Amino acid sequence: MTNATVSKARNARLHAVKEQQARAARKRKLRDLGFWGVGLLVVAGLLGYAMLNSRPNVGATTKVAPPFTLTDTAGKTVTLADYRGRNVILYFSEGAGCEACLLQMGKIEADKAAFDKANITVLPVVMNSRDQILADMATNKVTTPFLLDNGIVSREYGTLGKGMHAGLPGHSFVLIDSAGMQRWYGEYPSMWLDPNELLKTVQGVLAA
Repeated sequence: MTNATVSKARNARLHAVKEQQARAARKRKLRDLGFWGVGLLVVAGLLGYAMLNSRPNVGATTKVAPPFTLTDTAGKTVTLADYRGRNVILYFSEGAGCEACLLQMGKIEADKAAFDKANITVLPVVMNSRDQILADMATNKVTTPFLLDNGIVSREYGTLGKGMHAGLPGHSFVLIDSAGMQRWYGEYPSMWLDPNELLKTVQGVLAA
């Protein structure tokens, strides 16, 4: 076998190896593209699910608001009848352990003057012990007394299981007008509603 023949055979083998490597590289690229495509579809699906589930759920059915008698964190007994002649917003939340819930109430508290001017009182309601919610109130510098519910009031107002925990309220607002009629309900899975938007929304409902 001549040197030329040996060289030709070697070149042919090298060419075959390169072709094999090229085919393998193309397969890996297609496989990687497939993985990326599936990954992007999964991410898009998760984002879409999150967006759908973070949308607020609101309703404006008018009905008699369920009466209640609860003790607040200041030790005071509070009834819905105490507020006849004044509009009330009940703010239900997960309470202790939920930073967003306390931040929400803190921001509402900071805008108290605007709510007072509109003849609206915001009453936060939680299913915690007094000590549990007082600790979080102190951490977040919230002073508005929280109403302590054993679950009955949260259930009667339809807020249980609407958040991250089946046995706790979601991030909910209920508007009760000065005559004791429930006029509006808003559920906010995003765990936030700007107080200015809340005030504007309920004022629109009351004016309707």
